[in-house]
Amino acid sequence: MNDSTGKLVIISAPSGTGKGTVINELLKQRPDFVFSVSATTREPRPGEDNGVDYHFITKQRFKEMIDSDEFLEYAEYVGEYYGTPATPVEKSIDSGVTILLDVEVQGAKQVMKKRNDAISIFITPPDMQELENRLRGRGTDSEEKLTARLKRAQLELEEKSNYNHIVVNDDAFKAAHEILSIIDNYDRKDQ
Repeated sequence: MNDSTGKLVIISAPSGTGKGTVINELLKQRPDFVFSVSATTREPRPGEDNGVDYHFITKQRFKEMIDSDEFLEYAEYVGEYYGTPATPVEKSIDSGVTILLDVEVQGAKQVMKKRNDAISIFITPPDMQELENRLRGRGTDSEEKLTARLKRAQLELEEKSNYNHIVVNDDAFKAAHEILSIIDNYDRKDQ
């Protein structure tokens, strides 16, 4: 990358769209990109490392960070907090690093409000039937949970027009290549 300043890339997608696979492909193709590590108040799961998978912090510390406006975005989910600390992201961008943020649509709105220079990308499935097939293929959800995921996905898809770019993931390698093209050709003057 020739820019002296890095880029902030927001990536959102409904569950089952293959966002994680696409992000992993991006990081494989571009080792100079960095995936932002979120903070959370939940306990680490087996195999998770502090500072690698998440920054594990107390609810008190998280609330102090909210009060001090230290997050680019944050949300509460089933009694635990999740958020993106602003300082490490901003320092990385200032040093020329491109940061990838994997955030849901509400978090993306918060980031876009604070950082109008962010490149926002929404990944969609080819269609709802394919999304349902992918979710069913996981074999991890009850019918009730699957229905809820599909309903939420439909609501999230309605938000895609709020993003700078929409990428259809019918093939993770192809979707990653399209996203790389968007990032590499991004010009702040166009925004």
